Amino acid sequence: MGKRRNHSDESGGDDSEWGDENYGSPPKRRKDSDSEEDLRTKKVTAGVKKAVTTKQDGVRKPLALRGNSQDSPSHGLKPFTPNRTVLTRPFKVPAFVGGRPPGGGGIRLGTTLGTRARISVYKGPLHDPEAENAIVLHHPKVLSATEQLEQLKSTAGGLKQAKAEVHVVVDPMLGNILRPHQIEGVRFLYNCVTGQTAPDAYGCIMADEMGLGKTLQCITLLWTLLKQSPEPGKPTIEKAVIACPSSLVKNWANELKKWLGPDRIRPYACDNKGTKEQTEKDMRKFVSDKGRAIVQPVLIVSYETLRTYSTILCQTEIGLLLCDEGHRLKNAESQTYINLNALNAKRRVILSGTPIQNDLTEYFALLSFAIPDVLGSGSDFRKNFELPILRGRDADASEKDRQISEEKLQELLAIANKFIIRRTAELLTKYLPVKYEHVVFCKFTDMQLNLYKHFTQSKEVKKLLSGSGSQPLKAITFLKKLCNHPALLDRKDFGAGASTLFPQDFDPTGCQSQFSGKMLLLEGMLARMRKTTTDKIVLISNYTQTLDLFEKMCRVRKWGHLRLDGSMTIQKRQKLVDRFNDPAGPEFVFLLSSKAGGCGINLIGANRLVLFDPDWNPANDAQALARVWRDGQKKTCFIYRFIATGSIEEKIFQRQAHKQSLSSCVVDAEEDVERHFSLENLRQLFQLNEETLSDTHDTFRCKRCIRGMQVKKPPENEVNTGAQAADTSTWNHFSKQELHKVHDSILKEEGVASVTYVFQNKSHEQQVVKLK
Repeated sequence: MGKRRNHSDESGGDDSEWGDENYGSPPKRRKDSDSEEDLRTKKVTAGVKKAVTTKQDGVRKPLALRGNSQDSPSHGLKPFTPNRTVLTRPFKVPAFVGGRPPGGGGIRLGTTLGTRARISVYKGPLHDPEAENAIVLHHPKVLSATEQLEQLKSTAGGLKQAKAEVHVVVDPMLGNILRPHQIEGVRFLYNCVTGQTAPDAYGCIMADEMGLGKTLQCITLLWTLLKQSPEPGKPTIEKAVIACPSSLVKNWANELKKWLGPDRIRPYACDNKGTKEQTEKDMRKFVSDKGRAIVQPVLIVSYETLRTYSTILCQTEIGLLLCDEGHRLKNAESQTYINLNALNAKRRVILSGTPIQNDLTEYFALLSFAIPDVLGSGSDFRKNFELPILRGRDADASEKDRQISEEKLQELLAIANKFIIRRTAELLTKYLPVKYEHVVFCKFTDMQLNLYKHFTQSKEVKKLLSGSGSQPLKAITFLKKLCNHPALLDRKDFGAGASTLFPQDFDPTGCQSQFSGKMLLLEGMLARMRKTTTDKIVLISNYTQTLDLFEKMCRVRKWGHLRLDGSMTIQKRQKLVDRFNDPAGPEFVFLLSSKAGGCGINLIGANRLVLFDPDWNPANDAQALARVWRDGQKKTCFIYRFIATGSIEEKIFQRQAHKQSLSSCVVDAEEDVERHFSLENLRQLFQLNEETLSDTHDTFRCKRCIRGMQVKKPPENEVNTGAQAADTSTWNHFSKQELHKVHDSILKEEGVASVTYVFQNKSHEQQVVKLK
């Protein structure tokens, strides 16, 4: 080392004092002139001198003294002088201006100090809008040259730059399987829920007829909103709720996985599998999750469960609310309506394959739920629309009232129709096989006829028809069950004197088809079908007791069968449906309760269906009848509705077909019968027509038929299905004399003994269409 520079001439210190002879000597006395800095330096060098040893001592030298300068003698070490400038300099991150040293320079490769770098977000659309068959739901606004210049000026002036928009394109995985009418439906849904149809309106009603793919259209909308928006890299919504009947919870989960794949989305299907505590915990997790923490963005829940946990679900923003079988919401006073309406969900879609009845209250309730305040408050609606329209419909209304009524009705429809889309089943004829529908009128057996007459002439019924009785519903249900089979009733219910009307071999615990006209026909058709075809069939009834009889018949005949009714848990239902739809499955009969499974279940494994008894509400029957003629069906379908000739069932069927006015809506449940039927209506209901082949055909006053023979066929080569086919007066009419003209060979051969009349309709002529 060089010679130490002293700060003071008086220090007298020189290099000789650091020689070997002075090693270990006590330090010199401090002179008065020594500075504080000199003192600190001397203390450091003194400490170093104590630690110095020679190689001969075998002790390691300090690092500062190893390999010292060759100029100095081997034992004459230079003093250590610390560089105070380096020690006091503030720390700085190495810049590596000349490049990073080999090996990373002590820093792990690929890492940086400080905050994490922002994720690079792709600024374009998620899917290519220019690709073949691309379905573009949103096109970004194209700025003119003037608008671009104004935007540059505002940016230069310090204002925030407007965010660039991108195309919103349906995922090609879904876009490639959508049919033209479904693409139109998805566009309609997207425009409504994004507020493009009308300002501040974010809801709509999807009212397509059954089988047109409402589920797929809504899944496409849901997936698009969860993944895309006009703002690049940002979704439109984070969470969605699907409310549906309990029987469809699992079905919705399966549909999401079917169309999107099992790994692309994880819905939370709240099917009450776990305990109440676990369900509540899962609900709270769904509510609390936000942003990237959301693992299950879609909640599928039944209306009943949603009512239970509505207070929890109100605590989060729901991006999209889908209400399947939404005609449940047509009563604004119901608890379900109130709880759903309280949810924090701006975008709402109601799904209903049931036609909205011609009732102003229903229009208001449904539209007000989907688009709040679109028709104003309840009092505003009543003042502006309901009262003027009803006043004009009155029989004593003046010409001016009628004119105002028509104007108000058109004004109401103009508002409503912007948010409602409805297509008929006619569109399905391009993709599905031919469907033959039949209304089959079956005559009573002697036992049924005698019991029917005995009951209608009893004191209880006479008292009821005189106006002093108070239980018409009980009497109506009694007759409906008798039309199915006498075994459904207790002998004591028939009153005194009825015991002689029961044959000696009658066994109420067994299934004796010979004592019921409808059951006799059904058993014969099933036996022939099993023997001559590979078809499967669905048997539907409103009564589980009737399903019990079907089950006994299948067991006696050793026919493979499956049963779905209200007693079956939701978890098991879909497994049962999948098992039946398997072509290799041994079961060829599916027993279905219309109350438990009439909505939404796909039973395309069968191509035949029997609706054994009619319901008061035609919408319920329409739901049940649509189970087999659906997407995926490959075989010609045969649909049968069994009606007991001349009985109360014909009156119910006629009431279904009757066009309802604004003041008289369809009966929604049997409990409403008393409210809707006058004494004269009841007398007609209990009247038995023994002489007719079809009381319904008699009411048509059909000009195409003369003396039970159809002389003029209905128009051919026309599409006649869905709502268009509701009027059975336009169908083929074949009395028992012309039963051989029926297209279905099984009905033709087995109906000889018990069928009095058949109405037949053909959906369309077979078309060959190449599917996507």
